[in-house]
Amino acid sequence: MISTIHDATIVNAGRKDRKTNMEIKEPYAVVQYNKFMMGIDGADQYFSFYSVLSKTLKCLKKVALYLLNCALFNKFFVYRTLYTNKKVKYKNFLHEVRRSWTSEVQN
Repeated sequence: MISTIHDATIVNAGRKDRKTNMEIKEPYAVVQYNKFMMGIDGADQYFSFYSVLSKTLKCLKKVALYLLNCALFNKFFVYRTLYTNKKVKYKNFLHEVRRSWTSEVQN
């Protein structure tokens, strides 16, 4: 890993190897990356599974759909955090949002 912010110091990762029971050592840049980038990597993983983008779309439409996808993921994350007793998957959440947006309003 190349970093312009961190030097090449090696620190304990806070974990032990299962086989040898020795402390695992990692570069400090890796420890910092794992500490602060977990949410970004998770969102990217969800976006790769359930993408709303298409190769045939123009650039501005792709940007708009990407921002919509980010907003939906943020809403899903907040929903899952607030209602921890419900085990909702992202795919099911997207289907529920689609149903609520496309259903007719009944008076």
